[in-house]
Amino acid sequence: MRSLAYGIAVLAALGIAIAIALVPGETEQTSGDVPNVSATPASANVMSEPGKLVLSVPEMHCEFACFPTIKETLEETATVNEVALAEQKEEGTIDNRQVIVQYDAGFDVDAAIKLLDSKGFAKSEVVQ
Repeated sequence: MRSLAYGIAVLAALGIAIAIALVPGETEQTSGDVPNVSATPASANVMSEPGKLVLSVPEMHCEFACFPTIKETLEETATVNEVALAEQKEEGTIDNRQVIVQYDAGFDVDAAIKLLDSKGFAKSEVVQ
């Protein structure tokens, strides 16, 4: 009786293996098709030219502790030239939670946002 159960299990496994092999997958190619392969960087948001962008940092609450931490964190990366606090309506308070980042070519936006997240500034994102 046990050998009958093993035989059925082997046939079922063989059937599943054949079915998986016969199902067309994403990697299957017909003759003559050339795969479209391109080198993709680890992050798709790597800037190819120098420029400036605005980051929204909703967790930034003060210009005396939060902003200096953000500035130091971003300026530690080799491709960031300067980080400035966006214009505020009233001096001494943060009512516009944005920073302006001037960067060189090769600046990785996603990596910068992850750095901010690691310092406690979650939900940061590019505004422009």
